[in-house]
Amino acid sequence: MATKENQSAYWKENLTYIVILLGIWFVVSYLFGIILADKLDAVKLGGFPLGFWFANQGSEIIFVILIAVYVKLMNALDIKYDVHEQ
Repeated sequence: MATKENQSAYWKENLTYIVILLGIWFVVSYLFGIILADKLDAVKLGGFPLGFWFANQGSEIIFVILIAVYVKLMNALDIKYDVHEQ
């Protein structure tokens, strides 16, 4: 049986993961893809300007990677607090 302290700690760690991963996604999609796109266009990636790449491909690829990272982190967190599926 999970105690209130364990539930609170579990939720706090979960929220920390969410805030960090959403922060990374914000930086990649909004800052790199929109705000800093013109400055990043000076760099080429695969023949395309880097700002264009972030706006069209980079943010989507990073988002999928962040989902995989979140799944891995949550599986480890579930095991740590013994709430994982058997």
